[in-house]
Amino acid sequence: MKKLCSLLLFTCAVLTSGAQIKVGQSVNNTPLVTVLNAPVKHTDLFSQKGKVVLIEFWATWCGSCIEVMPHLQALQKQFGDKLQVITVSTEQEKRIAQFIVNRPSNLWFAVDTADALRKDFPYHTIPHTILIDPQGVVVAISQPENITEKVIADVVAGLKISLPLKEDNLSADPWKTYFSAKSEVQSRFLIQPQIAGLYSGSKTYGKAGGFSERRISIMNHTVEGMYRIAYGNFPSTRYINLIPKEEKKENEKMYCVDVIVPVGKESTLLPVFRAELKNRFDLQATVEKRLKTVYVLKIVNMDFIAKLVPSKFEKMEMTGRHGAFDGKRVTFSKIAGYLEDFGITGIPVVDETSNNKLYDISFNYMPEKKGDYLEELRKLGLDLVKTEREIDMLIFK
Repeated sequence: MKKLCSLLLFTCAVLTSGAQIKVGQSVNNTPLVTVLNAPVKHTDLFSQKGKVVLIEFWATWCGSCIEVMPHLQALQKQFGDKLQVITVSTEQEKRIAQFIVNRPSNLWFAVDTADALRKDFPYHTIPHTILIDPQGVVVAISQPENITEKVIADVVAGLKISLPLKEDNLSADPWKTYFSAKSEVQSRFLIQPQIAGLYSGSKTYGKAGGFSERRISIMNHTVEGMYRIAYGNFPSTRYINLIPKEEKKENEKMYCVDVIVPVGKESTLLPVFRAELKNRFDLQATVEKRLKTVYVLKIVNMDFIAKLVPSKFEKMEMTGRHGAFDGKRVTFSKIAGYLEDFGITGIPVVDETSNNKLYDISFNYMPEKKGDYLEELRKLGLDLVKTEREIDMLIFK
């Protein structure tokens, strides 16, 4: 399963497809064979008839999913037996059990590793919310923040509701579908409107397909988001927006962009991207030094560092999400970037380890457990120290 996390929207994405049950249709009697934190060990949707059911698809690695948990818990507490919130994850039972220990809850947690319920309600991004009335009819497929107290009260009372529909684009590979290009193409700047129902993301290209280091594709990013990538992937912690509030709306529109430069001109990729953006949008961007509160990544245990095995891989590979980092042929600076880019620290992270050796490093942690990622860093011989540093900031004017 391919997993992605948008750095701008913090919307997590998974790829799936199936025959969807739509708003106005009755649910199937889909079994949920493993239910945790509930008086029953398993259930099905027909057995929940007579109460409003809120199905929340989520994952422990999805930061935006965890953020809405308090809202769902408040709804469950307020409506009691008239409402049943069932969260549904495809992760293993052990991981969900860990989450419940770290984040006690009044919600039911269903483990759906067989993807049974996702076949009824296919989606591309999570969180993904299904609201079912007491008769077993789907009355909303939406985002969790749209499910308010009034919405639940209206459904309990038998009143008709109308919520924004979350209708995901279920393309198996949107990059191939919407960013098709033959390897012979030497130059291109293609810009198109937002593709509805897809996440925000960007893609760089390795040797496969003939676009090595000379192409970048961006899907569903704001103008500011595109500038941040064009200036070297500035994370959200390292930009300052000085644009007057009344002028920001235009820059909040989303676009898709594909940039290709000729073979032998790979070093011009980002400069060309910046120039094309400047020609099309009325936005000035500069890189300036500013004094900011940061975390500094330091080596605190040389014995642990000495136990790290130098990488034998020929090229760098790195994947990350909330809860996991996996790097081949990476330096400690890549770990610093991961901690900042994924919003784990909330402020910039500066690498001051003075160690440029290449390692294979992987670690897992529980995002819902405060400080758990720090424990994993210390096992590597690293730690974070909060201080101030003068760093590069991307300034929008």
